[in-house]
Amino acid sequence: MLRQTLNEALKDAMRAKDQRAVATVRLILAALKDRDIAARSRGVMDGVDDAEILAMLQTMVKQRKESITMYQQGGRAELAQQEAEEITVIERFLPQQFGEDETRETVAALISELGATGVKDMGKVMAELRGRYAGQMDFTKASAIVREKLAS
Repeated sequence: MLRQTLNEALKDAMRAKDQRAVATVRLILAALKDRDIAARSRGVMDGVDDAEILAMLQTMVKQRKESITMYQQGGRAELAQQEAEEITVIERFLPQQFGEDETRETVAALISELGATGVKDMGKVMAELRGRYAGQMDFTKASAIVREKLAS
């Protein structure tokens, strides 16, 4: 489904002559094609699923945020602006991100549901979070929250 949305977005951006959106969606589709090719070696012939596409999009946003920091430190405001515009385009395809409070509530509920009692259960909790909430939360922050909750 997400794959079809990306293809439609490319066509819409081309019709609107939005060069930044065209270039960014083409980057996304190229990265997706790379993931599909890599997935074939694992025996996945239909291409990667939506959860993996969402994870890829999150990674792309994270990379661009890091680039913005580097460009700003290097005094390259125009390149930082370009990266920010790409983030805006990529985020169109991501579901609404959980805030910190919502992440904390979700983690607490999941820990309770799974019956996790200590840090040894962290892997199980994180795997379930990734499965259920791919593309919806920052798993780096979620990991810190899980560790904090399980340690107490």
